[in-house]
Amino acid sequence: QVQPVESGGGLVQAGGSLRLSCAASGSLFSASSMGWYRQAPGKQREWVATITTSDSTNYAVSVKGRFTVSRDNAKNTVYLQMNSLKPEDSAVYYCNANTGGFHYWGQGTQVTVSS
Repeated sequence: QVQPVESGGGLVQAGGSLRLSCAASGSLFSASSMGWYRQAPGKQREWVATITTSDSTNYAVSVKGRFTVSRDNAKNTVYLQMNSLKPEDSAVYYCNANTGGFHYWGQGTQVTVSS
């Protein structure tokens, strides 16, 4: 089992940067594909980025070139570096661990981008 806990959210001006962290307890972190999702008010949760166990990454079109996902297996942590932030990036960001088809979610961290 993997239990993710997100941190690093906050308020930033448009064009600014934030780095989100997701610390995951449990012994299966290195065997888990890790993803970031976000949910804005009144909208469905949407996928943002994924990093696999072999460090392969994928991004949603809306964030490609601005966001970078990375992981540190020694620290059981995955990161989301967000640059050139836009007001439409404002949302609660969730970390997801996919361990053999079992999904574990964190509680989320709020990101607000002011114009």
